[in-house]
Amino acid sequence: METTARQVTGETDIAAVSGPCARWPAENREIIRQILDRAGDKWSTLVIAALDDGPLRYTDLLRRIPGISQRMLTLTLRHLHRDGLISRTAYAEVPPRVEYVLTPLGLTLHDIVVSLIDWAGIHHDEIRENRARFDAATRRSPAERDARGRRGRTS
Repeated sequence: METTARQVTGETDIAAVSGPCARWPAENREIIRQILDRAGDKWSTLVIAALDDGPLRYTDLLRRIPGISQRMLTLTLRHLHRDGLISRTAYAEVPPRVEYVLTPLGLTLHDIVVSLIDWAGIHHDEIRENRARFDAATRRSPAERDARGRRGRTS
């Protein structure tokens, strides 16, 4: 059987037989993956959660989301606005004022995002412990790495 470039990149015209993608027509899979990428992005989830109390200004969002840079907040707001999850209202005032608010579509995602954030908050210690155990089990000393590397070499 001949392998095409679309198959190598994971894009096929064959519908999934089972699993999470089986419910969606093949022609919608790409946009659904893009939506999941946006909705599951850490900054998007935090912006959506931060807008739960109504409209916020840019600087208020910066204060509510520790660690986000101005550039990343600007990009995230632009993407969420493009997808119709938030609306942006600019007021003709001096100084200019811009507010962001969840749209009705964004509100449908809000509870899901907050549940995901809560889940992370509840399980972070367990995940941290699992990572430490995994890292300790897979970490080798420099001597072990050297010995393993020499076994495969011929002189």
